[in-house]
Amino acid sequence: MNLMESNPHMKIKSALSLLAAASLALSSAAFAAGAKTYEVTGPVLEVNDSMIVVQKGKDRWEVNRDANTKVTGDVKVGDKVHITYTMSATDVEVKAGKGGAKKDKKDAAKAAPTP
Repeated sequence: MNLMESNPHMKIKSALSLLAAASLALSSAAFAAGAKTYEVTGPVLEVNDSMIVVQKGKDRWEVNRDANTKVTGDVKVGDKVHITYTMSATDVEVKAGKGGAKKDKKDAAKAAPTP
């Protein structure tokens, strides 16, 4: 006789364990997704420890890099490269927009309604 057949609590525990594992796997995948990735391909115009400059059409693309950037091969000026990158904010400043902080003079002059 199978252990699962003889103990109905074991079936419930197994089902809950499977559900928990699936939930953990899916939530990990969602967090790992992170920011959208982009790509650029072209010849290298300039390269140093902190950036790679690539020509794409008539545009010059400067892509930052650091010690965590995975590089296969030795990148040199003139090499054709394919770069995968993400956009990342370095500074965010909130500005008052439409419906923002400033009030119209008419709004300031209105009296509060009386009960």
